[in-house]
Amino acid sequence: MATPDFIRAVRATAGHQLLFLPGVTAVVLDDEGRVLLARRVDNGRWSLIGGIPEPGEQPAVSVVREVMEETAVECVVERVVLVETLPPVTYPNGDRCQYMDTCFRCRAVGGDARVNDDESLEVGWFPLDALPPLRPGELFRIKQALTDEPTWFSTTADQA
Repeated sequence: MATPDFIRAVRATAGHQLLFLPGVTAVVLDDEGRVLLARRVDNGRWSLIGGIPEPGEQPAVSVVREVMEETAVECVVERVVLVETLPPVTYPNGDRCQYMDTCFRCRAVGGDARVNDDESLEVGWFPLDALPPLRPGELFRIKQALTDEPTWFSTTADQA
């Protein structure tokens, strides 16, 4: 994944120490009820679209920008699906991050899904009964996006 310039600037002085960062994830659905996924360059896995908000950027604005940047799909945010602190991640270069993720259900309103940057190998729409292998947390996000339940959040110290 591309590292934003503001994170590079922080890393210049912080080194590899753990950074606590905001993150956004989109469960983008089309009119046929399919979900938009991208196969990532960094690990080859299919995943939901997501990224890091720029300083001062609202999370809902950020998620719409990330979807457009990565997939060329225009979307609108419908609701917040969940808010969750994810377990820490250590990247191959030694950088450590922990994300506070806000996941949104989004509706596609335009554009043709395609690889639109250097973060994805493939981009595509998938019927819910024919999803490629996804991580449990991503499957949970999709499940929650399809419900009419209120925003999900953890009330324990446990991490998903």
